Amino acid sequence: MKYIIFMIALIGSLMAAMPSFLMPDEAFKPTVIKTNDTTYEIRIELGKDIYVYEDRVKIRDLDPDDGIDIHVKKLSKAVKHDNDMVYVEPPRFALTFSGSGAKKIDVVLEYQGCSEQGLCYNPMEEKFTIDVDNSMLQSANPDVSSSNATLSESDEIAAIFEGGNIVAILAAFFGFGLFLALTPCVFPMIPILSSIIVSQGGRMSAKRGFFLSLVYVLAMAMAYTLAGILAGLFGSNIQAALQDPIVLTLFTMIFVALAISMFGFFEIGIPQSWQTRISKYSGKAGEQGGVVGVAIMGFLSALIVGPCIAPPLAGALIYIGQTGDALLGGAALFVMSLGMGVPLLVIGTGAGKFMPRPGGWMTTVTKVFGVMMLGIAIWMLSRIIPEAVSMFLWAVLLIVSAVYMGVLEPLKEGTRGFNALFKGFGVVILLYGVALLYGALTGAGNPLNPLEQLHRDHTSVASSSRTAHSVVFTKVYSLQELELEIAKAKGKRVLVDFYADWCTSCKELEHVTFKDPHVIQKMNEFVLIQADVTKNGDPQKALMKAYHIFGPPAILFFDQHGAIIKGKAIVGYKAPREFLELLNAVE
Repeated sequence: MKYIIFMIALIGSLMAAMPSFLMPDEAFKPTVIKTNDTTYEIRIELGKDIYVYEDRVKIRDLDPDDGIDIHVKKLSKAVKHDNDMVYVEPPRFALTFSGSGAKKIDVVLEYQGCSEQGLCYNPMEEKFTIDVDNSMLQSANPDVSSSNATLSESDEIAAIFEGGNIVAILAAFFGFGLFLALTPCVFPMIPILSSIIVSQGGRMSAKRGFFLSLVYVLAMAMAYTLAGILAGLFGSNIQAALQDPIVLTLFTMIFVALAISMFGFFEIGIPQSWQTRISKYSGKAGEQGGVVGVAIMGFLSALIVGPCIAPPLAGALIYIGQTGDALLGGAALFVMSLGMGVPLLVIGTGAGKFMPRPGGWMTTVTKVFGVMMLGIAIWMLSRIIPEAVSMFLWAVLLIVSAVYMGVLEPLKEGTRGFNALFKGFGVVILLYGVALLYGALTGAGNPLNPLEQLHRDHTSVASSSRTAHSVVFTKVYSLQELELEIAKAKGKRVLVDFYADWCTSCKELEHVTFKDPHVIQKMNEFVLIQADVTKNGDPQKALMKAYHIFGPPAILFFDQHGAIIKGKAIVGYKAPREFLELLNAVE
C-alpha cells in the first residue's frame, strides 16, 4: 500500500513539473473585422508564450475564379527566433479588394505556430466569409509590396519604409525636405523669420542668428510632425482644421498688427514684470530673451501659413495609417521638416553675420518687413475672400508702398546712386500695382498674371469655344455627390481633383498647370470633377477618408466602370510638363 501511495505521489509530482500546454483553440484565436469602408483586417490573437512562423501564414481566396482579387498588407513585424522569422505579437493583416461585382467571398487563413515550452502545433486553417461591396472595390488599395503592382508616387515613398533601414529612411526624407523647401509652402516663412532677426538690432550676431533660426525651425518641425502623426493615426488634419475663416481672420489681424508695429505706430512687447520674471528664471536674459516667442511663431507658422500635402508627406501618412508606427513615421516627418528648414537656417545665420551696425537703415528695413507682413496677411486672407478682392488688396499695397517710396516726387538735381536705384524699384512696384488693379477690375484671379483676361480676349476665337482654352470642373462637396457624378459618367474616364481654397499648391495647379494648353487638351478627354474640401466639415472629412486622401491637392482617376485606376494618383503640385506625362500614363 505504501508503495502504491509512493508511486501515485511520484507520478503527481512529475505531472506537476511538466509544462502545461495550451489547446490549439486557446493558443490561436483568428478573427476578422471590418476596420473601415474599404478594408478588412485579419488578426491572430496569441496565447501566452505562443508564436507564429511568418512564412507559414497564407491568406487566399477559396474560389480564385470569383472575380475578386485579394490584396494583403502586413501590419505586424516579424522578429528573428532560432534562425526563423516569427510573430511574437498578434500578427495583423489588412485586406483590400479589386475586381468587379459585389459578392460574398470565402477567405482562408493558413498558419502554424509553436509554444516557447517546446511544443509545435500542426498546421491549421480558418475560413472566413467576407461581404465585399462595390464601394470597397472602388476604394481598394492594393498591397504596395506587390512586385507587379503599379504604384503612385506617394505609395512608392510609403514603400521606402518597408526596407526597414532607418538611416536610409531618414536620409531620404531629409532630401525630400530640401526639395519641399523650394515650394510655396516655405516662402512665407522667410519674411517672418527675417523680421525676427532684424528686430534683434545690435544684439545680433551669426551665432545668435543661427540659434534663433534653429529654434524657429525646430518648432516648425514639431508642428509638422505632430500634425502629421495625428493625420496618419486618426485622419484628423490639424492644418486643415486651422483654415477656418475665423482662425484665418484672427491671424490676419495679428500680422496686420505686427506690420503696424513695424511702421512705428506702437511697440509690441511683453509686460516689464513678465520680462523680469523670465530673466530671473533663465539667468540669460540677453542671450535667451524672445526664444519662447520665436518658438511659438515657428510652431504657428507651420500650421497656419504652410498647409500643403506633397508626396513625401502623403507617403509617411500612409505608412503611419496602415501600420500605426507613429515613432518611425513621426521621425521621418521631423527629419523632412528639418530639411525644409535648411534655407531658413542659412538665411537666419547670414542675416546675423552680415547685419550692419544699428543706424537709420534699420528704420527703412523694418518698414520693408512691415510691408511683407501685410503681404502675408493678404495672402492668408486670399483663401477666404474672392479673387478679385484679393487682387485689389495686392494692388493697394503695392501702389501705396510705391507712393511712400516717393516715386511720384521728382529726384533732386544731381541725385545718383542708391536714391535713383531705390526710386527705379519704386516705379516698377507702382506699374505692377497698376497692373494688379487692372486685373482686379477685369476679373483676373492670379496675381502673377494680372493681365490674363486681356490675353484671353485676344486668344479666344469665340466665346463658344472657351472650353477649349480652359478646364471646367463639376464641383462636389460630399461622398454621395461624388459617387453620383461618377455613376453619371459611366463609360468615360473620370479625373477627380481634391481642392481647397486655403491650399497653396491647389491654387498653383489652378493658375499654372491647368492653364497650359497641352494640359487642357489632355484633361478635356476626361470627365472633370472637383471635390471641394475647403470647409473641412464632416461631409468633406468622410469624402477624403473614403479615398484615403490626407489633404489637398490630390488627383484620382476612375476608369469607364467607375473603379479607381490603381497606382495613378497624383499628390501635390506638378509642373505642366510632369503633369502631362502623368496624364498620358493613365490608360
